[in-house]
Amino acid sequence: MNFPKELKYTNDHEWVKIDGDIATIGITEFAQRELGDIVYVEVETVGETIAFGDVFGTVEAVKTVSDLFMPLEGEIIEFNEELESAPEVVNEDPYGAGWMIKIKFSGNLPAELLSADAYAELVGA
Repeated sequence: MNFPKELKYTNDHEWVKIDGDIATIGITEFAQRELGDIVYVEVETVGETIAFGDVFGTVEAVKTVSDLFMPLEGEIIEFNEELESAPEVVNEDPYGAGWMIKIKFSGNLPAELLSADAYAELVGA
């Protein structure tokens, strides 16, 4: 499995890419494989400030619905609207075109964020 080194990861299988005070967030390759074919991504929290660990949306796959948890506290400034018509992009390119939200965050990065190596160890890869 692929876990890009420049990203940070959560125990809940989200990834975070930091660029200044903007973070791009999606789910990991491991998560999309476990979920199976993704058929719907719902994020109705654009414009809201969401606390670390709170739910910011859901992802629906053929077999299950899973909550998406906020890996940083911040205001959701953008949702990847391509996912409305093509949610399968999350399966095809989870770290690229399959990103889910962008947030403007403040403060420090949570200590709970994992390196690629620590995340790979968590999922047994």
